[in-house]
Amino acid sequence: MNYRISELAERCGVNKETIRYYERLGLLSEPSRTKAGYRMYPEESVDRLQFIKRMQDLGFSLAEIDKLLGVVDKDDERCKDMYDFVVHKIDEVQKKIKDLKRIEHMLINLKDCCPDEKSLHECPIIETLMN
Repeated sequence: MNYRISELAERCGVNKETIRYYERLGLLSEPSRTKAGYRMYPEESVDRLQFIKRMQDLGFSLAEIDKLLGVVDKDDERCKDMYDFVVHKIDEVQKKIKDLKRIEHMLINLKDCCPDEKSLHECPIIETLMN
């Protein structure tokens, strides 16, 4: 089955400009066109677009997604490149988790410095952050 751009956008929950943008970036290949000039996307475009959106939901940048798709599409050393990519991404995720834990502890400490009486004019949280 082939889809016009509006049908593909609706099916994947994105707008038409997103699809055009992904084409310009090379994440989606340029589709064939009808005699009238309408873009016609094959079924594989649905899977690819859903993959891109899922990877974005998981926190991957478009550059990282492009690298992943490059490995899938054209890389002769898929396994090695994918392994290196995953090792690097694990390191990034662990750093983010560490940073988020630091932020969590800071927020808990700020919350703990707040008295039970929340209608005070002078806020101990603001004062702590200002010092």
